[in-house]
Amino acid sequence: MGIIDGTGYIDRLNRMGAVIWLDGKKVEGHISDHPSFQGVVRTIASLYDLQNKDDLKEQMTFLFPDQDEPVGLSYLHPKTKDDLIRRRKMIERWARHTHGIFGRSPDYMNTVIMSFASSAAFLKGMKNCFPEHIISLYKRAMKEDLSFAHAFITPQINRSQINLGFTEEALSAKVIERNEKGIVIKGARMLATLGGFTDEVLVYTAPRIFFDPNEAFAFSIPSNTEGLKFICRESFVGGKSTFNYPLSSRYEEMDSIVVFDNVLVPWENVFFYDNLEAATDFKLQSSFHPLAYHQVIIRQIEKTEFLLGVAQMLAETINVGEYQHVQEKISEIISGYETMKSLLAKSENDAELDDWGCMRPSLVPLKVAGTIFPKLYPRFAEIVQLIGASGLVTLPTENDFASPISPYLQKCLQGTDKSAVDRVKIFRLAWDLTMSSFGTRQIQYERYFFGDPVKMASNLYQDYPKEKSLKLISDFLHLEHVIEC
Repeated sequence: MGIIDGTGYIDRLNRMGAVIWLDGKKVEGHISDHPSFQGVVRTIASLYDLQNKDDLKEQMTFLFPDQDEPVGLSYLHPKTKDDLIRRRKMIERWARHTHGIFGRSPDYMNTVIMSFASSAAFLKGMKNCFPEHIISLYKRAMKEDLSFAHAFITPQINRSQINLGFTEEALSAKVIERNEKGIVIKGARMLATLGGFTDEVLVYTAPRIFFDPNEAFAFSIPSNTEGLKFICRESFVGGKSTFNYPLSSRYEEMDSIVVFDNVLVPWENVFFYDNLEAATDFKLQSSFHPLAYHQVIIRQIEKTEFLLGVAQMLAETINVGEYQHVQEKISEIISGYETMKSLLAKSENDAELDDWGCMRPSLVPLKVAGTIFPKLYPRFAEIVQLIGASGLVTLPTENDFASPISPYLQKCLQGTDKSAVDRVKIFRLAWDLTMSSFGTRQIQYERYFFGDPVKMASNLYQDYPKEKSLKLISDFLHLEHVIEC
């Protein structure tokens, strides 16, 4: 079958009929017609359409051995640096199409599935592990061009360090039964962005200090599996108008809680279960982190460039670019943008083959990028707010310009070289990016994309090779004993 197009994605999504709850009501009818979801569904569909364009197909797809139809390039298992660069260019294409704002474009989870499959041999011979099931999913995902959501996080009930987390009642999703058909899961998982809008949902135990073995599992199941429910947060779609809500009307990725109500996961869908070592080590030892980071940093670079464009457009619209304090602020965004690009380039330049033949981008520069961006992005959003100032507060709507008061708006809201309509379009974009409910969710989303920023910094510190730096000081001071990390 190979790649699908946007119509194929929408048709498959509507036929699936996953159980989705929004604002206390079960969603009925076609998801693609729902006012809170139609924008994001069309955006995802437009991404699938890109890979079918004649002038882009070579950049967006590849031929997998023993398969006649082209496959989405985000499934490519990189074996050379050229493969990495080829993947990057494809990811850039999709990210640029959504201005880097669409955090869960299909290539993210396609990359995760591919990275798991490339390292599946790590699980070979381990108790209750089925690496062949991962390989099977990878091949099926390519053949059918499947889309995936994921839920890796446990509910935030008790996050104290001494919390054992063991309860008789299944609060966090856990295995409550094993039988000849598979494992039965009961409880909840967070934080499934686009949960219910994809063919399948991948569930993986997130390691904690203390572990209930019944939570040590990983699997992927169809989103319409019996007993599976997706409970959505409040929608941040401001409305259908792309004038009033240029971003939320298009890119509002819904987040959801995934509830497992005695869900049977067939054995052929299980990657592992009741194995603390696998749950803890597989993601760490596999190519998951370097390849997932690689995809995310590419997207964040595109997002930074978009934000840079918004900041500069604001400055030019109201002619404040001559002020040094404005130049200094925009230079912050430029510096962050160029830093992220340099770190990405270094990760590709320093890439190496792993034990299973996968070309992994160097993780250290990617971790550095992933550690600084949660600090950069909120600051960049603040810079847009500071440049826009009070202009981001008084923003008329599309209907205002179509009403009898339009002549007044045309006079008082024009820019230096922009009509009032164009000026308001620019300022509404800046508002939707940084100040609307959609925009503030973007800030929180990037702040915690890879997890707790403090833990990320701590992991970078612990993993960073510091021996060379220590030896430099030891040699300079002629110390008798070499300090070891």
